Amino acid sequence: MGNRIVFAKELAPQTKLFEIEAEHIAKRGKAGQFIILRVNDEGERIPLTIAHRNPERGTITLVFQVVGKTTEMLAGLDVGDEIRDLAGPLGKATEIPTGKTVVCVGGGIGNAVVWPQVQALKEGGNRTIAILGARNKSLLILEDEIRSLADETVITTDDGSYGKKGMVTHALEEIIERGEKIDEVITIGPVVMMKFVCKTTEPHGIPTQASLNPIMVDGTGMCGACRVTVGGQTRFACVEGPEFDGHQVDFDELITRLSYYKPEEQVSLTLHHQCRLETAADNLAKAD
Repeated sequence: MGNRIVFAKELAPQTKLFEIEAEHIAKRGKAGQFIILRVNDEGERIPLTIAHRNPERGTITLVFQVVGKTTEMLAGLDVGDEIRDLAGPLGKATEIPTGKTVVCVGGGIGNAVVWPQVQALKEGGNRTIAILGARNKSLLILEDEIRSLADETVITTDDGSYGKKGMVTHALEEIIERGEKIDEVITIGPVVMMKFVCKTTEPHGIPTQASLNPIMVDGTGMCGACRVTVGGQTRFACVEGPEFDGHQVDFDELITRLSYYKPEEQVSLTLHHQCRLETAADNLAKAD
């Protein structure tokens, strides 16, 4: 089967990092691309960003937050375990300019996308500024990895427990107001955050790319689950994205679509917990 986990680390509460053997993806993947995986034969397919690649070792790094049944099952794996399916690299890579100043704005788990973007931008000869946000210090991830690459790194927390108190948009406004010539902004994180990052840059005419995270199933554009509206047209994030002109994205529609299957996800998660409890009870009974 392959796809063996060779390293695992907890980055924050409910957030883990896996390094996984996937030689073909490690050699071909680029910043901004993603994979789709299944934990087992009965599992659903979920997309995860390729946070890092090591072509020499033949491994890729994935970062995920436990938010539903599949990510909970994934978090139950450890070093030596194998993932059933791993397809990729998928999606279009981030377009990397040369000799520009680019601000990468990440929030929460979105910092896993900022990491490879900043690395690729630096390799392309660009000045990079990273703005990393989290609700509090304990939830901030990948600061050291990104800080080691970016020319400037700004940290924000909602509660002020670390870095600047406030939202990433406040830090972005400060950078704009100090007269920094920004050629492009790339943002990835909660949809509401990306929406307001785009609203912040639009009056200044700063091109802004938003890396979208809609529901995905097959990752090839056939199922249509990942459709988003950009500039009044339907686009498929899995093959035409995931990055789009943020000033053209219908974020309100995306927020609505992301909430469609929350009741079903909760039912699935509840049943998964019940199955685990029943299995534990059966094992205890057998032990007796």
